[in-house]
Amino acid sequence: MSATNGNGKTAHPQGDTILSSRVRLARNIDGVPFPVRLNVNRRAAVNRKVCEALRQAGKTMRAIDMSRLYPYEAVSLAERHLISPEFTSGTEGRLLLLSEDEHVSIMLNEEDHIRIQAIEPGLAPEQAWRNACAYDDALDAGIQYAFDNRLGYLNQNPRDLGTGMRVSVMMHLPALSKTGGMTKFASMIGKLGMNVRGSYGDAASVKGDIFRIGNQVSMGITEEEAIANLKSLAMQLATREHAAAAELVKDIGVRDRITRAEGVLKTAMLLTADEMMEMLSWVRLGALYGLNDADPDEISEMFTSLQPASVNVMAGAKLTAAQRDELRAQLVRKKLSPES
Repeated sequence: MSATNGNGKTAHPQGDTILSSRVRLARNIDGVPFPVRLNVNRRAAVNRKVCEALRQAGKTMRAIDMSRLYPYEAVSLAERHLISPEFTSGTEGRLLLLSEDEHVSIMLNEEDHIRIQAIEPGLAPEQAWRNACAYDDALDAGIQYAFDNRLGYLNQNPRDLGTGMRVSVMMHLPALSKTGGMTKFASMIGKLGMNVRGSYGDAASVKGDIFRIGNQVSMGITEEEAIANLKSLAMQLATREHAAAAELVKDIGVRDRITRAEGVLKTAMLLTADEMMEMLSWVRLGALYGLNDADPDEISEMFTSLQPASVNVMAGAKLTAAQRDELRAQLVRKKLSPES
């Protein structure tokens, strides 16, 4: 069974449950200590070397010096999943490179010298991997990577030995989350070399019933196998969500909760990020099962674009909490009730 709304399915493959697919490749430069042991000058040398390799390969990317951003600007990049939360701190000597469409980002001097990340909407890990590999191959042509024939790519975290690839999908699973199904699932997939976390990487940070499912290790398994295993697991999880949601929305109490959440979002004058995430999750569930006219893809975008730091970026200044909540409520009202 596949959920639809009045306008049909979301625009992306399996987009009713699978919001996005991400591939990260960890790489280091041969003969250069890990970033934790580099001073600012040596980090800058790494940045120049990577940028020159990309230039030689004809890859044009926008460069952002992390040390020049306001803290809320850096955090906003993490909220939008363009960088890791860890990349927002200790920013001296850290450089972010972004492709024009922002589907590919390269973090320089985080835990490793080079972290290549590619994100695609819906269930598309193969496309994300191809995009990441295009930049990986470009760098490999101009940089000698730290590599061992037995251990694979040499990275600071032992879990990133081998292929150095982490592949994951971000999924909206309100029915399984609200009925306790995710707790059982999380304990089960650990045995398969996978993990379940919140959308920002912390198992305790699940907001809006959004989960990230990905591989824990990259040694002893090929990239193709890791992607195939994740796709199989994601599809099983999507099937479980569909079944649980189809039963859940039959409950008059659940339908009432969905309607009430939509009403609050369309009329609230103040809205915290946590309140927004919880109510948007209910409304998106309702949209997928024809209980309202909301656009599931637009709600998916709101999950990230209206987080605290990103609201500050929209305002062009650091707002107080109350000011953020007021602006967020205004933006949500406008998106859900554009005629108003």
